[in-house]
Amino acid sequence: MSRVQLALNVDDIEAATAFYRRLLGVEPAKTRPGYANFAVADPPLKLVLIENPGQGGTLNHLGVELADVDAVDGEQTRLAAAGLASVDERGTTCCYAKQDKFWVEGAPDGERWEVYTVLADSETFFAADDSSPACCGSAVPDAEPAGCC
Repeated sequence: MSRVQLALNVDDIEAATAFYRRLLGVEPAKTRPGYANFAVADPPLKLVLIENPGQGGTLNHLGVELADVDAVDGEQTRLAAAGLASVDERGTTCCYAKQDKFWVEGAPDGERWEVYTVLADSETFFAADDSSPACCGSAVPDAEPAGCC
């Protein structure tokens, strides 16, 4: 499994979830306060909605979800050989999931790409001990620091 991830800021998570449910023809794979994601089989897409009032309709971040840690490691090695810098975030909790990931930096227009795998589900948006790096620049209700997915 490999799919592109688009994370969007939305003003109203309930309205956005209802719209994308109809547009994509699938139910959300996960919903939490201020957060929803859709795992679309065709075309392979992970659509993440992050409630961030006043920022609705803007891109939060881009990503590529991979099947496992070995695939993440292989992709990081490949991108390093191509001269692309990355920043590791292993064992982090973000977007209600424990993840191993890295961020690719250096795109001409400044966007960062998250390359990740989900290790386990989480009941919290961030790590409970808040030791994880800031997560995707989001403002999720009841989440601690403003900070991914």
